[in-house]
Amino acid sequence: MSEVAPGLVTVFGGSGFVGSQVVQALARRGWRIRVAVRRPDRAFKVQTAGHVGQIYTTRCDATDPAQVEEALRGADAAVNLIGVLYETGRNTFAAAHVQAARNIAEACAAGGVDRLVHISAIGANPESESDYARSKAEAEMAVREVKPDATIVRPSVVFGPGDDFLNKFASMAGWSPALPLIGGGQTKFQPVYVGDVAAAIATALSRTEAAGETYELGGPAVMTFEDILRLIMRETHRSRPLLPLPFFAARMMGGVAQLAALVGLKPMLTRDQVVLLETDNVVAPDARTLADLGVEPTGIEAVAASYLWRYRRGGQFAEAAA
Repeated sequence: MSEVAPGLVTVFGGSGFVGSQVVQALARRGWRIRVAVRRPDRAFKVQTAGHVGQIYTTRCDATDPAQVEEALRGADAAVNLIGVLYETGRNTFAAAHVQAARNIAEACAAGGVDRLVHISAIGANPESESDYARSKAEAEMAVREVKPDATIVRPSVVFGPGDDFLNKFASMAGWSPALPLIGGGQTKFQPVYVGDVAAAIATALSRTEAAGETYELGGPAVMTFEDILRLIMRETHRSRPLLPLPFFAARMMGGVAQLAALVGLKPMLTRDQVVLLETDNVVAPDARTLADLGVEPTGIEAVAASYLWRYRRGGQFAEAAA
């Protein structure tokens, strides 16, 4: 096993939920980190994740090739974490996933940036009905076409403080009289801890044998959507009936809910996200995994309580109802 000595790495999208954890993991391994984001004023917190001067931010719209080229100037490696869960205005799946990924890969190839790690998602499929999953697959193909030695990581649903999954339904359990059991709740997931995803990316960036490989990242347990909702209710000390909601009805509701994005609001659920829920999201049996990167997966039960307590009546030390 051989490792690349840490140098300067440009992390695109390094201020988000996964990105901030990746920056911390890279900082611990001695990398100097340039965080390339559209809004550097929203990324100031990541600069405290390392030593003085180890991390700094720069403005970059990854859909602009010239700005990507500048963000990579002098870099030894790059990590692309740019992604959106729903479309708003010009921030489309095609722009955020495909165009940005192609620009970054092309700039790496042209600028002699040897190492590139690109984040995708389990379920990426060029023939998927989901715009999200299809664009993730198209991004993978664009990266491989330009830079075949890039490393691709595909996480399942990522959980941890600040996630957009457990927090979403925990919040809903606080005000909704029932929780939607979309499609009967039997879709399977393999939730993966954000800290494990960050450790995997940092390791993949350093290991030469990870070049050109694809890794699927999942936690230690496969859970159904219903299992996850019941875990949320246990940790938030809520008791809500689970209301079966057929996929076709959920699609219609998602189509209406996503109209919130047109006025700048975050939709609770979109039609495209419902389409994603119609397919299992688990690691393939023959895939390279966290274990191949030396990362032992963390169980969801070990982490969920540390941040879902905020949704309990009475706070962190409230006792569960008998």
